[in-house]
Order: sequence, then structure tokens, then C-alpha cells
Amino acid sequence: MPLALLALAVGAFGIGTTEFVMMGLLPQVADDLNISIPSAGHLVSAYALGVVIGAPLLAALTARMSRRTVLIGLMGLFVVGNALSALAPDNGWLLAARFLSGLPHGAFFGVGAVVATNMVAPERKARSVSLMFLGLTVANVLGVPVATLMGQNLGWRATFLGVSAIGLAAIAALAFLIPRDHEHTTAQGLRGELAALRSLPVWLSLGTTVAGFGALFAAYSYITPMLTDAAGYADASVTLLLALFGVGATAGNLLGGRLADHSLRGTLFGGLTSLVAVLALFPLLMRTELTAAVAVILLGMAAFATGSPLQLMVMEKASSAPSLASSANQAAFNLANAGGAWIGGLALAAGFGVTSPALAGVALAVLGLAVASLAYAVDRRRAPAAGRERIVASHVPQEAEAVHH
Repeated sequence: MPLALLALAVGAFGIGTTEFVMMGLLPQVADDLNISIPSAGHLVSAYALGVVIGAPLLAALTARMSRRTVLIGLMGLFVVGNALSALAPDNGWLLAARFLSGLPHGAFFGVGAVVATNMVAPERKARSVSLMFLGLTVANVLGVPVATLMGQNLGWRATFLGVSAIGLAAIAALAFLIPRDHEHTTAQGLRGELAALRSLPVWLSLGTTVAGFGALFAAYSYITPMLTDAAGYADASVTLLLALFGVGATAGNLLGGRLADHSLRGTLFGGLTSLVAVLALFPLLMRTELTAAVAVILLGMAAFATGSPLQLMVMEKASSAPSLASSANQAAFNLANAGGAWIGGLALAAGFGVTSPALAGVALAVLGLAVASLAYAVDRRRAPAAGRERIVASHVPQEAEAVHH
């Protein structure tokens, strides 16, 4: 694997850290800015909104530019957003800075996935994507806990300055390690990029991402009350358990990338099926501390085993605009984050029990399997038609030549 993948992983590490660290800093931010914790929670939503808007928009607007230049520019915007977060004088400015920090998130992963797959042989594409995502999963193991401790001891502003430093390191790595490329001669501008998203298989792939990762976030958003109220863990133990989730996510990401290079769709179906099984067992596994810890690890493994296959599938279905489609998949991931948390919250608010969000996740994972199955059926239906078109095209010149003679 090329060393350049390390540069993408460093950028992913910084992005993953700033995305998830806000959850642990909400009390400090609320106290410092004299706002309520629910109001501080809007800072999480502001970042996610930036991701959803920025992912397809920035990928489309930069379609004609060198991908190396785009990656460096996106990471520069990331550094500016986090530096402004550290310097924000009030909640309004912090909201705007968090929105700005989220804008480059999806486009970086989207363009980065295209760069990663272009640097390796076809049989290693999924593995290259998983190595880039490795930075995101490791951020949950190391980046978020360390950044949270920094915020608790040095103040939350120090955390965002630290994340900005990671961004600067990523810029240096991208500049030195990513090969120079030229402008995209095949790019057709914003209209041409958007036209690639009119394909039904692309939307079915994006729908699978929303449903599949929505299943994850339906449960993971409420993992703390499950661990404390159902499994009996003390509040102080939750941080360590969330790090175990990151370990599981890292293992699942690497395993999914390796398996997807052998069978892309098989890995996707296997990951979603595993996710259904793990979430269905959550009410039982959350009865003891040991089995609850195992459940957290398995949840991360099952969910993130589908990450690389989904990313690669979307890129393949929109081959004329892979950067835009790949970035749109990151927007879908963040929609899954918001939608899954909302659906899991509905189950909890309805009084179905503290582990009920996991069962809501089962329904979403089954929906993801259904959408993936529909996508498979559409592909099978289109394959014979495409084959007939190739046969006809190959015979036309011969027939024309016979008539000429």
C-alpha cells in the first residue's frame, strides 16, 4: 500500500476527532458560554449540517481542480474552522465556526477515497479506502479521549487548537506524500457532476448507507444509558467502553476492506446481517458488564465492516463523477447519524425500555438489507440488457462492412 494513504489517514484522524469530541465537551462549553446543555447540543447539529451541505457542494464545485490541491484546500478550511472555534467569543460565533468546520468533512473523505483507489491495483481498492477510514476509527480510540481530557484540564478552546495542529500536520503530509496530478480533463462542471446522481443504483446505494448506519446510530446514540442503567456500569467507566467501540470499529473497518476486495456485495450483505444479529441480541447482552462490553465491540465491528463496501459501491455506480458520489455518501452517513438518533429516541420516549433503541436499529438494519437487495435485483436486471447492447454494437460494423462490399 502506498505511503500516501498515511496522509489521508492523518486528515481523517483530525476530522474524526473534531466530529465526536464535542459530545464530551458540552458541559464545559455550556458553562463557559453561559448557555444550557441542550443549546450547546446544537453545536453537534451545526457540524452535521455543514457536512451534509458541504459534501456534495464542494465536491461538485472543485470537480475540475487537481484532487491533490482540493485535499490540501479542504484541510486548510478545516484548520480555519477549528481555529475560529477556539477563538469564538460567544455561542453564535461558535455555531458558525462549527458549521464551517463541517463543510470540508464529506468532500475530504469523498475526494480522498477516489485518490486512494487510484493509487492501488483494482483488487486492493476496498482495502485502500479502509486504510483511509482507519484514521476515523482510530480517532474514536485515541483522538476523542485525549482531546476530551485536554478540554477538561486545559479548557475546551485548547482542544480545538490541538485539532487545528493535527490539521496542519495533515496538510504537510498531503503536500509531501500525495502525488501531483493534473486538472480533470473529463470533468463537465457542476451540471455534469450532478447529472451523475440521477442513476437509480446510486440512490439505492446511498439509501443503504442511510438505513445501515442509521441502525448503528439508533443504538450508539443511547449507549451510555444502556451501559449504566441496564448493564450496571459506573459513569466513569463509559469512556473506556466507548474506546472499546472504537477498537471494534477499527477491526471491522480493516476486515471489511480486505473482504470487500474479494466480494464487495457479499461483504455488504454479511455486515448488515451481522448488524441485525448484534442489535437483536442487545437486550440480552446488556444484562451483565462482561457481555455488555462484548456487545459494544461487536456493534463497532459489524457496522464499520460495511463502510468501505458502501463507499466503493457508490463510486462504481457513479463512475463519471466518483468524487461527488463518494462525497454524497458521507452526507448520507451524517443523515444516518441524525435520523438514527431521532428514531432511537422515539423508541426510548415511548417507554419501551432503555435497550429499545437497539431494537429500533434492528428495523433500520433490516431496511438496509431490503434496499441492498433491491439494488442487487436492479443490477441483475440491467446486466443482460447491457450485454445485449454490447453484442449489437460489436456486430454493427461487421454488417455495415458486408453491405459496403
